[in-house]
Amino acid sequence: MSSSRKAIIIGAGPAGLSAALRLHQTTNIKPVIYELRPEPTTLGGAIGIPSNGLRLLDRLGVYDALLKRGSSHSGFAMYSLTRGRLGGLEDFVAHARAETGYGYMRVKRVDVVDVLLDAVQKAEIPVYFGRKLVGVLDGEDKVGVSAQFEDGSTDNADILLGCDGIHSAVRRMYVDPDQKPEYSGLSGMFSIIPASRLSESATRQMTGLSVTLTEQGIFMAAPCTAGKDEIYWGFQREIPVPDTQHSRDGWEVRGRQEVDGFRDNLHETLANGQGDWIDTLRQLVDATNVIKLYPIYRLPLGGTWSRGRCLLLGDAAHATQPHAGQGVSLALEDVFLICRLLADPTRSIEEAYASFHRIRSPRVAEIHQTAARNGAVRKNAGPFGQWLKETALWLALSVPSGLGIGDRLLGQKHSTYDIEEEEILNISHGSF
Repeated sequence: MSSSRKAIIIGAGPAGLSAALRLHQTTNIKPVIYELRPEPTTLGGAIGIPSNGLRLLDRLGVYDALLKRGSSHSGFAMYSLTRGRLGGLEDFVAHARAETGYGYMRVKRVDVVDVLLDAVQKAEIPVYFGRKLVGVLDGEDKVGVSAQFEDGSTDNADILLGCDGIHSAVRRMYVDPDQKPEYSGLSGMFSIIPASRLSESATRQMTGLSVTLTEQGIFMAAPCTAGKDEIYWGFQREIPVPDTQHSRDGWEVRGRQEVDGFRDNLHETLANGQGDWIDTLRQLVDATNVIKLYPIYRLPLGGTWSRGRCLLLGDAAHATQPHAGQGVSLALEDVFLICRLLADPTRSIEEAYASFHRIRSPRVAEIHQTAARNGAVRKNAGPFGQWLKETALWLALSVPSGLGIGDRLLGQKHSTYDIEEEEILNISHGSF
């Protein structure tokens, strides 16, 4: 075995940048990153990162920088259009905070990428933008793996990590071509607006994540910057697949319809609402000039995550619906585990990838199923169905809160998990 190894990383999002940093910090593997887009992406809204993800970001050395950008407000409130506030918690991650020392952060995705990219550049890890992957050559032997790009360039390495998201080129071209994203039945629209566009009373109500139930879907709003000067809001609802043979064209048409009519449609949804909070939602809608519509896709369970010297991480391997709040954290857990496995030079690549799959599969499956269940709350409901849903959620919040354990029911089991505590068997039969 050579004393120094190399990893090609496809994708310069949170998963790819984190993988490069962790390889650099803990292994003798030298990473190089290739990104399809010509520059760092500005796509995405504001993501929630719970305690387990924040702990790993701290171990990466970027937590303090993110604290200066994201909102750490961890209040939670749930509202009904017609019944007012159904319940809430002053700190919905209190249990996880006590267990881990970390709370919750709502932060713009572009800020996460910016902070990670800054750390990667300070570590002098090469990052190449505008490189579209067009082929992977892997003899599945001791020679290595080669990545081919549209501009005619190639690169060779000991391993290749596909960190290129749910529509992964690495998965599509090589690792698991038959594994394709499936539509969840839900779509969302979102925007980020300056808090200065809202009234002072509306801004004061933004103390954390607020969720409003409607018959058509769920309205969410939360501050997403450390100074509460920007507000993220989103509306998710059930939308059928466009009736066209070309789904991409159909979504583009549907997207234009939703974007053009979003203000009227949302005001109609809120028409029967009452109270100060509903007035705040109306202000959010009126203060918004630009929105984005995104159909929510996921990958079915049971896909292949590795082949030869190639391994998929994060959404490229196991994209879930966002409704468990663990997307970025799952990717970080992937990164920390595979780097820990690869740090042992006596462990072969086959063993590292096999151990990765064995350890990660149960947790990924559990969160995948949790996200699907949580997503069902966003589906359309008639008046009686909506009343049942609201009553059930009111009971779920009120009774545990009265007992002082309300925060433990809001995904805290997943948020206290530490991937570094997973036992790894030291069994080796070879090397790269």
